[in-house]
Amino acid sequence: MPKPGLGPLHRDVTDSSPRRPRHFASDNNSGICPEALNAVLTANSGHITGYGDDPWTTQACRLIRDLLETDAQVFFVFNGTAANALSLSAACRPYHAVLCHEFAHIQHDECGAPEFFSGGAKLLPLPGDHGKLRPEVIAKTATSHFPLHSSKPAALSLTQATECGTVYTPAELSELSETAHAHGLRVHLDGARLANAVASLGVPPKDITWRAGIDILSLGATKNGGLFGEAIVVFDRELGRELDYRIKQSGQLASKMRFLAAPWIGLLADGAWLRYATHANTMARRLSERLSRLPGTRLLHPTEANGVFVELPGPAIRALHARGWHFYVFEGETGCRLMCSWDTTEDDLNAFVADLQSLLPEGRGVGEVGSG
Repeated sequence: MPKPGLGPLHRDVTDSSPRRPRHFASDNNSGICPEALNAVLTANSGHITGYGDDPWTTQACRLIRDLLETDAQVFFVFNGTAANALSLSAACRPYHAVLCHEFAHIQHDECGAPEFFSGGAKLLPLPGDHGKLRPEVIAKTATSHFPLHSSKPAALSLTQATECGTVYTPAELSELSETAHAHGLRVHLDGARLANAVASLGVPPKDITWRAGIDILSLGATKNGGLFGEAIVVFDRELGRELDYRIKQSGQLASKMRFLAAPWIGLLADGAWLRYATHANTMARRLSERLSRLPGTRLLHPTEANGVFVELPGPAIRALHARGWHFYVFEGETGCRLMCSWDTTEDDLNAFVADLQSLLPEGRGVGEVGSG
């Protein structure tokens, strides 16, 4: 499997390029969906008790429990990094270790936040094709540490959908969780794009969370039309003990909590959360299909959620950037990540493919998914 290159922040186009209303750099770059924005405007009325003792927070928590079909604890924080780091801090002590995929967001994109909030727990990055871990790798790592002299494995962190745009099936998650629990590990799920995984699999969210053995979940909304504010959902109540104090100490307790909670009401009340994820996945699948037919291209991973990973010729990448297309060179020198969002349109796909096609030689693309 190709390895990450310099990383997203170093490999995108500069602001001197022409501007486009939408592009493919990240689903974080999209705006707020109407449902979430309207919910915030509705909440912006009068004086309301702060710190979560308000009807919007109560309703948002109820909607998340309804979505997951279980009576879990729900806490709101400002962003995904905090959700992941605080979740892992609840599962680990400073002398513990967290097993994760080598491409995981907690490993590459969170500036040591999991280690910081846990007081020093070590991340153990592990290999796996197309962003997915295997049970045998978990079992081997959980039993190969040198007792007392090396950090003790205490948690497994999985990502759904993965950093490579693939998804774990319920059976795969269950097997990983069973393996982790058998070795005394708690299981955390980074669900920043859980909606895209649910839409891809066509299963209820419970089937890829608590029913599959997940102990604590970082549930995402920002990448799927939200404003800000992610949710920590605790299925194993022991992990939720005094988590509210961790949230407060870390500066993640919002005084005007209703504005973190309100977008969730807009996303969940009438199904927009899943509807927009389905749309983003559809756009990604169509983009993937079209790119695979172009000369000089090669899909690096199966397109199972809202991300397309494709190898493009270097000159074409530079020319596309110059024409105002924002996307990241994510793997090596020519492995590109193209993210579709809740508001991606067919016109966006048509314009991008037309520009790329004009930059490629005649012929037909390989269109094969890399074997890893």
